[in-house]
Amino acid sequence: MDSTIIFILLQDGILNGAVYALLGLALVLVFVVTRVVFIPQGEFVAYGALTLAFMVNGKVPGTVHLLLIVGIVVFLAEVLSAVRNKDWSKMPKTIGWSLVLPGALYFAAPMVVSTTTPLWINVLFSLALVIPLGPMLYRLVYQPIAEASVLVLLIISVAVHFVLTGLGLVFFGAEGWRTPAFLDGDVQLGSVTWSAQTFFVLGTCVALIIVLWLFFGKTLYGRALRATAVNRRGARLVGISTNMSGSLTFTLAAAIGALSGMLIAPVTTIYYDTGFLIGLKGFVAAIVGGMVSYPLAAAGALFVGILEAFSSFWASAYKEVIVFTLIIPVLMWRSFGTVHTDDEE
Repeated sequence: MDSTIIFILLQDGILNGAVYALLGLALVLVFVVTRVVFIPQGEFVAYGALTLAFMVNGKVPGTVHLLLIVGIVVFLAEVLSAVRNKDWSKMPKTIGWSLVLPGALYFAAPMVVSTTTPLWINVLFSLALVIPLGPMLYRLVYQPIAEASVLVLLIISVAVHFVLTGLGLVFFGAEGWRTPAFLDGDVQLGSVTWSAQTFFVLGTCVALIIVLWLFFGKTLYGRALRATAVNRRGARLVGISTNMSGSLTFTLAAAIGALSGMLIAPVTTIYYDTGFLIGLKGFVAAIVGGMVSYPLAAAGALFVGILEAFSSFWASAYKEVIVFTLIIPVLMWRSFGTVHTDDEE
């Protein structure tokens, strides 16, 4: 192995690691706010990538129909809740985000979908289709059991993963897709040629991390999420709605997952079930950070990406085994310094 091969593998590792870093941040965010180990995070990666792939090829994505169906189910669930609680004050807002928004996107899709539509419009429309699925998923599945134990929430997450994978097969099919690169061309750095797409992915990841840092540090809703993450009971006592926090958290997780899928789709063929493995690698990064530390999760993600790249060169048949085996020493190391505490009532 010469220096040229090392730099090529390093480029691939950094590219993948940047995407895993975003997924790791999303997993940590969901866990610290809602105590949910969000296994289905990878499905949003696949949904985002496949939705964009369908659109750039001039096809109406299945997400259009899926969002409309899920929106109707959410509306019915809210109606039942309003009847049971005799409180109809939230219905106008519910109608807006569960019926009007999916309906508007459903009728707008045939006008937007075309092989001549600019890529950035396809990206924005794809995000608009995928992101609402996050809060809808929280409302249907996790909000009714928000106070359940972490183990119960984990089991539910595994079930949701299988459901979303099956829905992905139904609405997208079994064919693999790729999307065009956001930036074409190469950048020469020394003796190694770096693709412009790599710098675009890195720049997007850095920009998104900065936006999230500003959101959590400078906005009211961001501080509300931080308060909920520190102490759920204390947040409720000062008037912060844990339902709002959970819904907003899942919205951010869906946005990060969908955008991550779009970033990685130009270099990886995406199938309906591809997101699971990608999400698991983000989970490995989150485990490195102890599911609570954003900087450690980002550092762990870069290490996972680089380890995967070099493993694919030395032992391509075992690269997944090598990456996932990394969890074992990390968990052992963390178990030695962890003090057991009971779940908050």
